[in-house]
Amino acid sequence: MRVAHFAGTMRPGHDGVTRVLYRMTTALAGAGVDHVFVAPIVPPETERTATMIEVPSVAFPLYTDYRLATPGSRFFGKQVLDFRPDILHIHSPCSLGYAAVRFGKKHNIPVVATYHTHFASYAKYYNIPMLEPFGWSYLRHLYDGCDRIFVPSMPILDELWTQGFRRLHHLPHGVDATMFNPGHRSFSWRTAHGIPGNKKMLLFAGRLVWEKDLRTLAAAYELVSTQRQDIVFALAGDGPIRQELQGLMPNAVFLGQLDGTDLSRAYASADLFVFPSTTETFGNVIIESMASGTVPVCAREGGAAGVVLHGVTGLLTTPRDPADLGRAITELLDAPARRESMALQGLEFARRQSWQNIFQTMIDAYREVIHERTIRRTQRPRKAA
Repeated sequence: MRVAHFAGTMRPGHDGVTRVLYRMTTALAGAGVDHVFVAPIVPPETERTATMIEVPSVAFPLYTDYRLATPGSRFFGKQVLDFRPDILHIHSPCSLGYAAVRFGKKHNIPVVATYHTHFASYAKYYNIPMLEPFGWSYLRHLYDGCDRIFVPSMPILDELWTQGFRRLHHLPHGVDATMFNPGHRSFSWRTAHGIPGNKKMLLFAGRLVWEKDLRTLAAAYELVSTQRQDIVFALAGDGPIRQELQGLMPNAVFLGQLDGTDLSRAYASADLFVFPSTTETFGNVIIESMASGTVPVCAREGGAAGVVLHGVTGLLTTPRDPADLGRAITELLDAPARRESMALQGLEFARRQSWQNIFQTMIDAYREVIHERTIRRTQRPRKAA
């Protein structure tokens, strides 16, 4: 089997989606599936772990760390056809994903997609809410050209169904239980980052962008910090709003972009994981915190609501409500036995989420889609002579 993937970026460690894609390359290679990635941002050739095709691009105005591929297939068409893919897989609703859908239709190649990014919900965070209906219309048109859409969480799948999307397939994300586990807890790591051992560490991990509901986090920080002196907020990640966020959270510890062992230790060394985002399609960071033995406190909206079992593996709070987020944080900080019980149950849940099983399900779905397309080809009525 040969698969051509289309992604918004292949810069290692750039975001949760990219981390999933790099894990996918390992799984596909292990299963003997030939694959190539097409993207506007790729690492130098010496650092690539898979075959990659770079396409021309321009900076994305709302977030310059991302780039938009130049529209059309003329910059990747010949190379992809030379690769002879059996199926195309798009991972971004950007111009490149749209070009891939059109390319598949033109050349009669089946197309699947993973709904990684809740694109339409971003409009309100950039003060352009009138674009949300346009966003939904664009996404429906884009994904209507796909033979199957993999959706990581059931709440997002239900929302997409309500919005008129079809051919949806629930395929959650997994977690690396070796990289993320309680054994990485380190008091020396906390000390090295200025986090005293006698204080509770509240961790956020993710890109520092407003669509992660970080205004809610900053407001909850202010509320909780004025009520108690035994906590330290820590943020792992980077992004365009870091400086502004530091102004709103002056005593928080900004850890910057963490990878590898540093990221593992951050999760395991925290006492709570605080994640107010309502725009996640899954929230890899949530299940990573569970696998690390750290209880998550998340918003009851978006992908988080499909990962956290309220009152069992974590707490879900009212979306965009700093007071309720602060209340939940205080509730768990003051109940160590309950927090320990949730941590154990969250750990048990996370360890059942095997990447190996998830990627095998995806590969099986590839075969089904290719088979279905083959059947449709053979059943087409022949034109009369």
